[in-house]
Amino acid sequence: MTDQASLPLHPTARAQHVLSLLAAEIGDKISTNLSVCEAHSHGEALEIANMPVAVVFAESTQDVSATLALCHHHRVPVVAFGAGTSVEGHVTPPDGAISLDLSRMTEVMAVNSSDLDCRVQAGVTRQALNAFLRDTGLFFPVDPGGEATLGGMCATRASGTAAVRYGTIKENVLGLTVVMANGEVIQTGGRVRKSSTGYDLTSLFIGSEGTLGIITEIQLRLHGQPEQLSAAVCQFENLEDAVNTAVEIIQMGIPIARVELLDDVQMQACIRYSNLDNYRPLTTLFFEFAGSPEAVKEQITVTEALARDNNGLAFTWADTADERATLWKARHNAYWAVKALHPGQRLISTDCIVPISQLTTLITGVKDDILASGLYAAILGHVGDGNFHTLIVTEETEAGRQQALALDRKIVARALALGGSSSGEHGVGLGKLEFLAAEHGEGALNVMRALKATLDPRNILNPGKLLPVGPVFKG
Repeated sequence: MTDQASLPLHPTARAQHVLSLLAAEIGDKISTNLSVCEAHSHGEALEIANMPVAVVFAESTQDVSATLALCHHHRVPVVAFGAGTSVEGHVTPPDGAISLDLSRMTEVMAVNSSDLDCRVQAGVTRQALNAFLRDTGLFFPVDPGGEATLGGMCATRASGTAAVRYGTIKENVLGLTVVMANGEVIQTGGRVRKSSTGYDLTSLFIGSEGTLGIITEIQLRLHGQPEQLSAAVCQFENLEDAVNTAVEIIQMGIPIARVELLDDVQMQACIRYSNLDNYRPLTTLFFEFAGSPEAVKEQITVTEALARDNNGLAFTWADTADERATLWKARHNAYWAVKALHPGQRLISTDCIVPISQLTTLITGVKDDILASGLYAAILGHVGDGNFHTLIVTEETEAGRQQALALDRKIVARALALGGSSSGEHGVGLGKLEFLAAEHGEGALNVMRALKATLDPRNILNPGKLLPVGPVFKG
């Protein structure tokens, strides 16, 4: 390899040098096409973009290893890219960076039906995996919405609508194949349900946002398809009543599959965008019940009673697969529903999470903050686990951006004051960096920086994300 002293000084020149060497190893999997690079310059919601020098389309762990080995030696930053659905700027490249796209790594490598697990490459999506599993009686439940790849879901510690019953991606991953910054390939975890040996490296890489290594394969837990599924909608005149209903469902231990909240603002947008003509623009809870017919009947009876006691209006049922799909598609399209109402304006999506007992206090306080700000903002979320999102609309100006950020900071401050976190599932990326010190303290951040410095000493893996700049813990 090239001697360090002879490396080009300009970041773009270093990247171009790496690409010339890499072409001999991986062939025509490199693109410098302007439209391809633009598509890899940003994620879905945080409108911070920067063009990569090129996009490398990995098709195997070996492709990733070869790319990182050269980038490590020549000090070229690399940003892993899955489907680009992250919302906090995770995939925005720094100057002189290569975007490493894993979306072609789409093999379902093994399904072990008797052990309820499978192994997939990082570019497989949740939807594709469940289509593959359709005839096995098994499914993968973590549902963040959108066509997210499983590798990206691991990198951002994704959650979603079914987390209240099945947990987040973290609880559903048994092991990983990870390529380290220098190109070395390691295996973490395995196929067993528990182990008492060594550090929990699998959990270390889950949620690391591509800053410690790049995940190329995942060993996943699978679950049996429930015997019966039923979905229902209940509307409320009062936001507090709806949140209290969701909280009481969890506190009573009802094993509900999903419980989603859409406030009146969000519901109005969804009615127009998704043609939910049978509903009023009121705060609404979407429910899904799963299990045996007897268990589902019992869940429904108790949930209806709780909703009625909290002034809920009549339940509307969606029992067929098509009716359920319509409801959940409307929920997953909530972001686009708000955006469609405000063409040409900026839409910022933020989330936070608190202990379930504090959720009513937080959401009602945030509603007051929204009204005081004068901004249009919708509230929605996975209230069964204390997590919710706020979609904030502002003018496409710097003043508008600052208005939205001011509201975001108030929302996060409320969550932290109630013992919560600045993000339950969006992750940090660039968008949440400023909240990390208040949430974790400098001592914990310094330990995190020490891990980063040890595993990625040349800081090539998604630099500038997840960790705010600061001193490294020396011990």
